This record gives sequence, C-alpha cells and structure tokens, in this order.
Amino acid sequence: MIAEHLVDEVRARADIVELIGEHVPLKRAGKDFRALCPFHQEKTPSFYVVPSKGFYKCFGCGESGDVFTFLMKRTGLGFQDAVRQVAQRVGVDIPRAAGARPADERYRPLYEAIAFAADFFRERLAESERARKYLAERGLGAEAVERFRLGYAPDDWRALREAAHRHGIADDVLLTAGLIKESEHAEEAYDRLRDRIVFPTADVTGRLVAFGGRILGRAAEGVPKYLNSPDTPIYHKGRVLYGLNWSRAAIRRQGEVLVVEGYLDYVSLAARGVENVAAALGTAMTEEQAALLARYTDRALLLYDSDAAGLRATFRSADALLRAAVHPLVVTLPPGEDPDALVRKHGADALRPFLDGAVDVLDRKLQILEERGYLQDVEGRRKALDGLLPTLRAAADAALRDIYVARVAERTGVRRETLEAELEVEYYRAPTRGSAGAPAGALGLAGQRKLLLLLLRDESRIAHAAERLAPEEFGDRDYREVYVALLGAGGLKGRGPAVLDLSDGARGRLEALLADPEELTEGDRIFEDSINDIRAEGLYRRLDDVDRQVASAQAAGDEAHAGALALEKRELMQTLRSMGYPLERLFRKHSRRERPRPST
Repeated sequence: MIAEHLVDEVRARADIVELIGEHVPLKRAGKDFRALCPFHQEKTPSFYVVPSKGFYKCFGCGESGDVFTFLMKRTGLGFQDAVRQVAQRVGVDIPRAAGARPADERYRPLYEAIAFAADFFRERLAESERARKYLAERGLGAEAVERFRLGYAPDDWRALREAAHRHGIADDVLLTAGLIKESEHAEEAYDRLRDRIVFPTADVTGRLVAFGGRILGRAAEGVPKYLNSPDTPIYHKGRVLYGLNWSRAAIRRQGEVLVVEGYLDYVSLAARGVENVAAALGTAMTEEQAALLARYTDRALLLYDSDAAGLRATFRSADALLRAAVHPLVVTLPPGEDPDALVRKHGADALRPFLDGAVDVLDRKLQILEERGYLQDVEGRRKALDGLLPTLRAAADAALRDIYVARVAERTGVRRETLEAELEVEYYRAPTRGSAGAPAGALGLAGQRKLLLLLLRDESRIAHAAERLAPEEFGDRDYREVYVALLGAGGLKGRGPAVLDLSDGARGRLEALLADPEELTEGDRIFEDSINDIRAEGLYRRLDDVDRQVASAQAAGDEAHAGALALEKRELMQTLRSMGYPLERLFRKHSRRERPRPST
C-alpha cells in the first residue's frame, strides 16, 4: 500500500490539465478547459477539466474524477500503478516493498552521470571569476544562475572525466551520456564541453537529460558558438524544448508561447519576468517539438533572427507548428537585435510592442514576397507559389487553411480552385532515418546538409564523395553549388569561406554549415546514409513526375504511354524499397468536393 500522505502529495503536485491534455485535445474555456469526452461519443464538448480543483467531469455521461481516476479509466491501470506513474512524472519518490524493483532501471546510470556533471559544472562556475563576470555582463546574476542551474565547463581536456572517475563513473557511461567523446587523434577520451558556460537541459518533467555549452565571448572562425549534447538513450534533441519544464504553466496560463532560438534568449527573458518562453535548440522546430507545445497552447510567436538563415528557420518552424494545429505568428525585431540583447538594454517592457506587432506567418511570407517584387509578374508569382504552398498544406486547421487559400488567391491572382487542386495532389514520403515523416524533399535536403557538414569536418572524404555522387543529384541549388566548389578546391583547408567563389545564397548556406554545432559521430554511416537520402529524393521527385505524366496520358487516351509509365513507376518503387525506404501515400483527409464552402 502507498501511504495516504504520499498519494495526497502526488495529487497536489500533478498538473491535471497537462496529463489529460496528452490524451484529449483541451481548449481553454475561461479558467477551465473543455473537450469532447473521451469516454463516450459526442459532437458538442461537455467534458470539463477544472485545474483549480484538480478534477474533471463530463456533463454528458457523468464520468468524473482526479488524475488517478482518469489514468485508470483511460489506460486500464490499477490505482497503485496510476499513483506510481504520476509520482514518477512529478518527482515524488514512493518506496517499494522489500524485494520489489522498477520494471526498467537500465538508464539510471545515465541520469546519475548527468546529475553528477550538473553539480560539477556548478561548482566550477563558483570557482571561475571569469565565467561569473561574463554572465554578469549578460545581466545574469546569482539568482538567475541558481534558478537555471547554470554552470561552467573548465578549460581542461579531462577535468570532468577525472572527477567522474573519482566518483566511480566509468568511461562507457560518460560516453553513452554524451559527456565525453573519443577521437582517433587522441589517446584517451576527453570532455565534450570545455571553457563554456553550461546550460543543463531537462525534459518536460524537470529531469536533467543533457547540456548545452556556450563559448565565452565571440567565437573564433570555425568554432561553433554553441555545442549541444548528442542524442543519447535518454535525450533526443528534436523531442525536447529548453525551458519548457519551467514555463509550461505560464504558457498555458497566458495562452501563447514565445519561441526563441537558444539558451541565452530563454534565460534572459525568463529571468526578467517573461515566463511563457521555450527554445527549440536547433535551426528549426521539429514535428515532435511542435506536438509537445500543442499540449499547452494553440498560439506561438516566433522570435528568430531576421537574417536569411533565421527566416528559413522561422518558416520551417511555422510549418511544423501548423501541422500540430498551433497558429504561428512572426515577430520582427530591429535589425541586429535578438531577444536577449533587446531586454538587456531596454528591459522586458521593450519587447511588448514587437510582440503586439506579430504577423501571421502567411502574411509575413506575402510581405517579403511583395517587398522583393515576386508578385509583380507572372514568373515571380509562379515562384512565389512554390514558397506559399507548403504553408497552405501544413495548416491542419480547416478554417485557417480556407482563410490562407482565400488570401493567397487574392494576392497572387491564382484562382481558388487551382490552389485547392494543388493542395489535393498526393505526395510520397519515406518514414526512415531521421526524416520524422518528412516529405521526400525534406529527406533529401537533410541528406545534402549532413553530407556537406561531414565533408567540411573531414576533407579526406571529398574525393570519395566525388566518385559516389554527381553534383546533378543535389536537389537544392545552393547546396549543389557548395558541393561543386568543395570538389573543385578539395575543401577549405583551414581557410575561411571567402576563398570559394559562391553566390549569396550558397555562401549563406556554407556559413550556416560552418556555424552548425551538430556533433557528427559514426562518419562512415553518416556518409552512406546521406548519399542514399540524396538519391532517394531524386527517385521521389521522379515518382511525382511519373504520376503527373500518367494522369496526362490517360486524359489524352494514350494508353500505351500510360502503361510504360506505370511500369517505370513500379521499378522506381522497387528500387526505393530495396534501399530501405518503405513507401506511404499521403492524401488530403477531405477532398475539395467534400469541404464546405464559407457562406457569403
């Protein structure tokens, strides 16, 4: 039996809205939340969650209870197991009976190693006047350091490793946890983070799982400003949002989240009272991160940099949010400003006018296209549509999608019927390595980026890449230009990007690659996977072309040509399957004929 006082403590700590929201899409209704009841069929929401009292009730079927009752009825758990599951989420330790063991303790050493490292980094910060001075100059004093558990990785190759050894933590655990790394150029493993401010990263329950390290001051050329822990058994960067463990209640309370790029942006805002913030820890938000935010809000304000790379990240993040039914708006800060710098210089209140001026992501795209003259002629409008259609396709909310279609039709002059036909075109995807269900184009783009990143880090692979992959196989024009330049020059050879003769777009891609903090391990596997992903993208593009040509041939009554195309299609699909890319077909959930028209 679990002691009654422990049951009460778990119940008091549990966030009933968060827990039920993982099973049922909740919408705010005043101070409470409502949804369609998960326990009976209904068309009008009558299921209410009352966070102030910690219970739920359906006024349709009469079901009611607390967090434990919901889990028991929803998942079939017994009371004891339901209490233990919630206790694990909220950090309450419930003793087990003698001889009983948790079902799976295999990751306990990793969590212990991460916790040890966090304490180690905090102690080193207390000893480093230089690191404390840097944080003070960024407006972060002792209170912020304590609240966000900030630390410092000393400028020593093996300080953490040696301290961990004295504590009985072996190299294999440190390696698996991403705290140290090995290299063929070093005799012994060494600390991953050195001479950096350390930001411990927690999962949504508050359990530490990883670290990020920021270099003190300006980064030298070729040195990444930030280094993140690699993916480990307990940490997947694309599934965690920095600060969400602290900010989730504020996000739900305020009904919106401010999405920033990195650790310092988050800490600067949160330390100054702007609590409803989360950081994606990457160039763009993933589908998993967007789905995580959708548990707490249906509105996101994106505060990324306004340069070319920042805009690309903004629009990719916005599409991920739209697919998760979260409405994204774009915040535009003054040139050269970021959230951290703005609030440090002018205070948190200075951010409010820019938040109030946030623009819907589609409107922001249209603004940029108009500023750049794309909407002035036929050719420009055709290119503009290529940039607008992904956002229209991403909109999971049917009403928002209809608004977007009407707006694009009005601004581009393309008929609504034509746009809707474009949105209904089926496409292929490959649910394989790291694609997270992305369309084939995203799969190939990721492969091109990863291959170039590897070639820049290990120039000895360039000659091998030239033998395996022709430049024409790169689907992205800018990445292809960078690839050709690297093949011709044999790499940067320690020089800056200016030595390569590149267009502005390709130069921007190269600079982004050089600043990318992603750690690459298992180079041989990454090399092969990237080449396969790039080739798979070409096969998917050809599949799309064949589908269109089949439809045209059938419409023209040319059955012989349609048959030949069908044979090619089967061969393409067989090739993809033989490469390990299973195929799925994605269709619109509702056809244009079924979608109700807005009344006029």
